[in-house]
Amino acid sequence: MSGSARAQIAALLLACMTTPCAANAGASAPMSYPDTRRLDLVEDHFGDQVADPYRWLENSVLTDPEVGEWVRQQNAVTDAYLASLPQRDWFAKRTRELLSYERFGLPVKAGGRYFYTRNSGLQNQSQLFVRSGLAGKPRLLLDPNLWARDGATALDEWKPSEDGRLLLYSVQDGGSDWRTLRVLDVASGTVLTDAVHWAKFTQLSWVGSSGFLYSRMPEPRPGEEFTGRAGNSAIYYHQLGTPQSSDRLVYATPSHPELYHEVFLASDGRYGVIRSYDGTDERFELRLLDLSRRGAARWEPRVLVSGFDHDWKLVDAIGRRLWFVTNKDAPRYRMVAVDLTHEQPAWSEVIGQRDETLRDGTIVGRTLVVSYLKNAASEAILYDLRGGGARRIALNDIGTASGFKGHPGDPETFYQLSSFNRPATIYRMNLATGETAIFAAPALTFKPEDYAVEQRFYTSRDGTKVPMFVVRKRSLAAAGRAAPTLLYGYGGFNISLTPGFSASRMAWLEAGGAFALANLRGGGEFGKPWHEAGRLAAKQNVFDDFIAAGEYLIAQGITPKGGLAIQGGSNGGLLIGAVVNQRPDLFAAANPQVGVMDMLRFDRFTEGRTWVDDYGKPEVEADYRVLRTYSPYHNIRPGADYPAILVTTAETDDRVVPAHSFKYAAALQAARVGIRPHLIRVETRAGHGSGKPTDKAIAESSDVFAFFAQWTGLMIPGHAPPTTVQKTARKD
Repeated sequence: MSGSARAQIAALLLACMTTPCAANAGASAPMSYPDTRRLDLVEDHFGDQVADPYRWLENSVLTDPEVGEWVRQQNAVTDAYLASLPQRDWFAKRTRELLSYERFGLPVKAGGRYFYTRNSGLQNQSQLFVRSGLAGKPRLLLDPNLWARDGATALDEWKPSEDGRLLLYSVQDGGSDWRTLRVLDVASGTVLTDAVHWAKFTQLSWVGSSGFLYSRMPEPRPGEEFTGRAGNSAIYYHQLGTPQSSDRLVYATPSHPELYHEVFLASDGRYGVIRSYDGTDERFELRLLDLSRRGAARWEPRVLVSGFDHDWKLVDAIGRRLWFVTNKDAPRYRMVAVDLTHEQPAWSEVIGQRDETLRDGTIVGRTLVVSYLKNAASEAILYDLRGGGARRIALNDIGTASGFKGHPGDPETFYQLSSFNRPATIYRMNLATGETAIFAAPALTFKPEDYAVEQRFYTSRDGTKVPMFVVRKRSLAAAGRAAPTLLYGYGGFNISLTPGFSASRMAWLEAGGAFALANLRGGGEFGKPWHEAGRLAAKQNVFDDFIAAGEYLIAQGITPKGGLAIQGGSNGGLLIGAVVNQRPDLFAAANPQVGVMDMLRFDRFTEGRTWVDDYGKPEVEADYRVLRTYSPYHNIRPGADYPAILVTTAETDDRVVPAHSFKYAAALQAARVGIRPHLIRVETRAGHGSGKPTDKAIAESSDVFAFFAQWTGLMIPGHAPPTTVQKTARKD
């Protein structure tokens, strides 16, 4: 970088240290970024000539030195800018304080032992403990904080054997989707020699206490661990005490390498259900394994449900009767059961479709515990095994309830309840009496009742009513004052966004900001119709819903014009990139996180080929025409005045490869889109989000929220009030 470029950056940073950069309508110069090599690459797409000058950034940062140097230079510019923000230290300190509380995971009972995770507050990874009996003394079983110096190796899933003697667990390293499976002897704390590598998207399914079923893929070629296209999923059985090379193949479809397979076991261990799928749509075929037959060689899978037409979730089994949650003949889901007593399985409805969306169910004791979503908030109802005798569980909050796990015959279940203003509290329910008691509650450094959680409905472009949660200080809401606001969205893949606690968002609220979460079409909040209305050719509805949410927040005086920041991750990162291109005037700052930004090549990497269910296929002209209209990388508008943008991604994200963010950031910086900063932050030893150590999570969120505060005019406690945020003049 030239000396004059460094001087320009230094001048801009100095200005930003004293007043919000957005207020500097007369800022003397745009930011200067590292040079990015451009390719003279143009391809024909159905008669369109489409340039892709930054394709070389698709190479792995771990294996291509030029990409690695590009990342290093980008991070240097971004780090220097973020270090200049006076708000960053406050957000880091306050987020750390808000996160410094003891928290527990939901207990799992096996063989008289209770297993649960615990974090003392600021540990990079939660530890796993066990108690003998509910009131027994806690004993540490696994401490992932000792597994890696940087804290980036995480305990992912874990499951005790039915007798509680052994623990099967998966290890995640550097945020990757790949898993290594290990086994622990609970009494001695000894990790057995068994190790299963290259597991991916697997359930942990014990077969008795002598072995387990799991899903894996072939070992990738060197250099393609984090970028290679995934395929050839298969289910294997691992016998304890034997090497992985001896594992028996249980089910695979080599003639259909695009299919994924996972296996779920009923609590009594007799039946396993193989669920096969070929994309992100919840459309499955089911095959049944009768594990009562001795020896894996005799577990011949037989078809239970054919055709990839509907969603099926195994609830559990008692004897030869299995319960499922399905959207077959019920867009908002229902519960059915199948009786395997006779040669021809007999299906019957247990709980019919309701106005609410049925999300999940378990059998605990002799009770069906069923979870619903009503306007994106949780409800839970108890039924008998035939679907009668409904009793509602009083949750007494707009929040998200989860858990309710257990086995037939158990006298109790545990669940947790959280909301935007309340971290998770864990409850124990006595199923015989219906009484609940707190098992673990956090000690907080703020008062939840000081914050108001509202649900509002606003009107999208086509007249559709869309729900949105709005969270802010009660005093702010009562006064009717506008405040800088963070708007978050996702809108895809049938995923529902529900209330939940975030320490960094709470810091934003404490500083006087507001938070809004829009339940956009494309999600699963209202069942299949809501999902269908926001995918494929209808994808623009998602962007329209989000834009309408921003307009509503301004029109209602919740946020001032020029005070709206937006954020979304993964498919939500695509959302942020698309709406910034379509309405750059509406937003002050944006953070697309690990986003899908190149909609013409997303299907060429890792799991991207499965996303065609929501996005369509780039090689099909009709789908291409839709994708081309909103692809963030291809629709940047030179000459428009863009908001401040901080792109965030990670080196070892093998879900949405970082090349999406690299190419998008390079294109942003090359385009003439205003003088506000358009930066990229690339994390090392991290992936799509799961398993990220606490230190890294705090550092990233502090950077992002300081960036938001700077460009929305949020006043940070102890700092001088920012001047009025004005529209920045574009400098070409």
